[in-house]
Amino acid sequence: MLRIGLLGAGRIGQIHGGNIAAQPAAGLVAIADALPAAAAALAAETGAAVASIEEILEDRSIDAVVIATPTDTHADLIEAAVRSGKAVFCEKPVDLDAARIRACLAVVAEAGVPLMIGFNRRFDPSFAALKARLDAGEIGALEMVTILSRDPAPPPLSYIERSGGLFRDMMIHDFDMARFLLGEEPVEVYALGSSLVDPAIGEAGDVDTAAVVLKTGGGRIVQISNSRRAPYGYDQRVEVHGEKGMLRAGNHHTTTVEAATATGYSRDPALAFFLDRYREAYQAELSVFIEGVVEGRALTPSGEDGLKAQILADAATLSWESDKPVRL
Repeated sequence: MLRIGLLGAGRIGQIHGGNIAAQPAAGLVAIADALPAAAAALAAETGAAVASIEEILEDRSIDAVVIATPTDTHADLIEAAVRSGKAVFCEKPVDLDAARIRACLAVVAEAGVPLMIGFNRRFDPSFAALKARLDAGEIGALEMVTILSRDPAPPPLSYIERSGGLFRDMMIHDFDMARFLLGEEPVEVYALGSSLVDPAIGEAGDVDTAAVVLKTGGGRIVQISNSRRAPYGYDQRVEVHGEKGMLRAGNHHTTTVEAATATGYSRDPALAFFLDRYREAYQAELSVFIEGVVEGRALTPSGEDGLKAQILADAATLSWESDKPVRL
């Protein structure tokens, strides 16, 4: 059984903690958090012990760590964990600076320890099925990808101010999804952004409404649309167009009930919270991590995937700031 320590018992740490505890091939043995009460509450739910980060990293009986701490701690903790010989699952991003990510990945490579980055959307059953059918040739050669990601409401301004911006915080998931589906790397990025949802977001130097176009060396095109506001629920859709047709993955709704009356058709809203929308994806990505470590298989998304998504986010930010396309 893979013995796992959890670093971070906040919102996403609680999800990961529960999922680890439910895994038959793994055990959650220790939890660390800057707030002792948060670690204690999750430990009580999962049967794990409360420990410090240092104690978890120094404990040779612990095989792996899951990092769910604030972004600015990720790279340091990855380095410390791999130097202690532990496999690492880390929430995205590795860091908000590509140079820091490269330095971190060099430490990982030297340690020769597995690292997986938490781009959970690859593991959503609908998106994963779309990818499998695309790879099987159902619609022939891929020509265009359209990705829509819209949140029900923006996060607090205090979060916006330290997030690195919409392209690095929110759209980075879509950059990874684009790479996941394309099969080749984008070579050009053009971004547009506005503050239409909340003027305070613009005053903080960010945008809340954005569109990005990516182009690959082979001419394939990706359109990405993001908004911090979607009053009808958490809007997550992907469409792939190819030479023989189109594949589409739609939203998940609170129920599948549809009403039809003289005034028309109606459905219940889309799920309103990302932890509900991607519940199965969070479970699946940890299963892949655990099985991969136990069986010695290569892990994806890898640290290199994290770096390449960050490079696209940086390029989109530069494109928005300069109002010019950016070549990679």
